[in-house]
Amino acid sequence: MSTSTTVDRAFEAALYDNSEKALDTGASLLASDPAADAELARRGEELVAAAWRRGWQPADVVRTVRRELDDVHVRLVAALIRAQAPHDRPRGRRWSAQLAELPADAPPRTDRFSYGTAVLELYRLLLRLPVLESLDESPGEPKTESRMLGRIRALLAKAEATGFPEEAEALSAKAQELMARHSVDEALLAARAPSPAMPGACRIGVEPPYEQAKAVLLDTVAAANHCRAVWNEPFGFSTVVGFETDLEAVELLYTSLLVQATTAMTKAEAAQRAAGRKRTKTFRQSFLAAYAHRIGTRLAAAAETQVTGDLLPVLASRDVAVTGRLDSMFPETTTTRLRGVRDAAGWTEGAQAADRAQVAHRPPLR
Repeated sequence: MSTSTTVDRAFEAALYDNSEKALDTGASLLASDPAADAELARRGEELVAAAWRRGWQPADVVRTVRRELDDVHVRLVAALIRAQAPHDRPRGRRWSAQLAELPADAPPRTDRFSYGTAVLELYRLLLRLPVLESLDESPGEPKTESRMLGRIRALLAKAEATGFPEEAEALSAKAQELMARHSVDEALLAARAPSPAMPGACRIGVEPPYEQAKAVLLDTVAAANHCRAVWNEPFGFSTVVGFETDLEAVELLYTSLLVQATTAMTKAEAAQRAAGRKRTKTFRQSFLAAYAHRIGTRLAAAAETQVTGDLLPVLASRDVAVTGRLDSMFPETTTTRLRGVRDAAGWTEGAQAADRAQVAHRPPLR
């Protein structure tokens, strides 16, 4: 029997039938034919390439495999993605960064039956991935981080490292002001020297637990930085649409604020427990919801300090372009109510954590 025939028979038995019996049959076929391993790996690379054609990116696939399956499957898919990459076309800076961040551990090789089972479970998932909105990232030229983004990254690193919430939030507010200044500078350059650059998009993971509140936080960060976010709850990410500089700001600030919010929430929850309260889940959900709501107000205020009346037409034209790209990618969206926000102490603590920032306004740009 040829190796191709073995793999075909295993696929026919297991990939289109969700039963455990079918999975065992397929795994047994693979276990009995070690010579089929190379063909099995080649078919996996084909499934990965098919996922790229359906709009998926490496981080999206890894995130979904981690949510739906186990660590062994994550390592298997990371190995497949790395093996497929040399045969792929250049896909841009973010794509390359996602490849570099793939889990490095090799998949474990246990007994052949267990290995075949894990591979078929992974291939079942890859085969069923639906079509996503294409992000169409241009390969472009290798990009060097600007000095401004380097300063912003350093501020946020300090905010994450400090043990004082007030200092963390003040540093974050300062970072937002610099982001707003950087965004306006880029907008002015584009207005003076028009280029073919159009709004782009990226996906940012929104992981459980409390993903609704985290999605709201990401939405407020996006809005403060002239971007728009659309949450895909089933697959655990939001798609953020905006100009490249603003997208970078959103990625940086959301990640940092999430770290800071979690730190502040853990500290506040410990105080609540010490006082005899045990509403952990509702407390955390309410804390994060309030934090997202209030931090959005403060980020918007920080961003507005960089805008004068003569800049409004420039920014308005960019907002129109962002909205147009969003509407073309997502012609139909729905809104959802934030659930589980009913703990008054959690809401108060979250709002206070966001309010402690001492925002030192910069002179407006002219």
